[in-house]
Amino acid sequence: MHALRSLAALAHNSRLEIFRLLVQKGPEGMAASAIAEKVGLPNATLSFHIKGLRHAGLVSARQDGRFIYYAADYSAINGLMGYLTENCCGGQSCAPRSIETKIAKGERNETIPRARRRA
Repeated sequence: MHALRSLAALAHNSRLEIFRLLVQKGPEGMAASAIAEKVGLPNATLSFHIKGLRHAGLVSARQDGRFIYYAADYSAINGLMGYLTENCCGGQSCAPRSIETKIAKGERNETIPRARRRA
């Protein structure tokens, strides 16, 4: 099952950190050397973890000259999220009632410092 491979790949702290970094970076991705520097992993260890993410279909790779760029596969992410939420809440809204009420009233979710600045 594809979902099981994806979840297993994300179950390791280093792979989850790499994956989150790539999701934040966007579709252009990052060079392997930049990822290694950002997460503080040796190249061999990074390669091992990226291989796990690629095997799970969560990350793609492209070569540009001497560099390999890795990027999150957003269609795989959407597929996994769809699978996980397929039968969520029996077809009804999953938001807590207090949030639904605030949204219906047009209230904004502000932090305390922002609310104080506005006052």
